[in-house]
Amino acid sequence: MINGMEVCTLAEQALKNSPFPALRRLRVEKSEGAIVLRGKVPSFYYKQLAQETVRPYLQDKLEWRNEIDVIEAFEQVEQN
Repeated sequence: MINGMEVCTLAEQALKNSPFPALRRLRVEKSEGAIVLRGKVPSFYYKQLAQETVRPYLQDKLEWRNEIDVIEAFEQVEQN
């Protein structure tokens, strides 16, 4: 069984190798005993896709949370 930090490394590498640029900027961290997905994506589709991309690396014994923020298109325009 691999530890939490190894899970984070493997899951983050899977995101960085994604064909979807929005997923490559996401982070996978260990926080308070849980694996946490963090970052911003443009839609709920990408949020779910990120979760499914890392799911194979998450073990049944580990708690995990998807804290990815969905930033709608109009919010992105305001930030530019």
